[in-house]
Amino acid sequence: MARWLDPVEAIIRLALPPRCAGCGAPVGDDHRFCATCWASLRFLGPPWCAGCNRPFAYDRGDDARCATCLADPPRHAGVRAAVAYGDVARALALRLKYGGRTAFAETMARQMVRVMPGDADLLVPVPLHRWRIWSRGFNQAALIAGAVGRRSGVAHDPSVLRRVKRTPMLRGLSGKARAGAVAGAFRVTDRARIVGRAVVLVDDVHTSGATAAACTRVLLAAGARSVTILCWARVLDETAVD
Repeated sequence: MARWLDPVEAIIRLALPPRCAGCGAPVGDDHRFCATCWASLRFLGPPWCAGCNRPFAYDRGDDARCATCLADPPRHAGVRAAVAYGDVARALALRLKYGGRTAFAETMARQMVRVMPGDADLLVPVPLHRWRIWSRGFNQAALIAGAVGRRSGVAHDPSVLRRVKRTPMLRGLSGKARAGAVAGAFRVTDRARIVGRAVVLVDDVHTSGATAAACTRVLLAAGARSVTILCWARVLDETAVD
């Protein structure tokens, strides 16, 4: 059967070749980037802050922390992002979220598994409110978490954390206003799934951290041993977000 399907697949790939996830140019395989888009991506990794994983310009030691973490240590165990937010990373996130290009969840996951913490027990996507899911048709964070789970073998649960309050768009709000907007917006539905586990909270883009912080508080209160944020892209300069 496979031998009969091979020519059909070859014809389909000739007529509809794989496209760069960033710009749409033809590439050799699915979930790949062209040379230009690949070169423009800034992949994140050590050396970085031991508290929040913000990248350092040079290695300051394994336990070095940035000024923000020294002044106000985060409750989460770090923000692990595959890439820095930029033109290509932004295009990919928007085409997934608003363009319905759900296959890009796999594209993101292939890069995100590189920075996933080794002690991860459970992947939990940042939830959307039910009205947002009904209008969009899917939760992009849940799609990404599922793809990361398939590639890493770590279990994922898209229902253990629920958004119980509709929240406004956070773009343009001050830090205090963002925190207030998401206060009380999340609830754990099954504490038994959380207690004692190293939870990895999955999202597409990490901006101010208000949503992640609200989710982290709820997960830790439910008994999680730790909560690490895992995302496709991290905004290192909020003024760059439009």
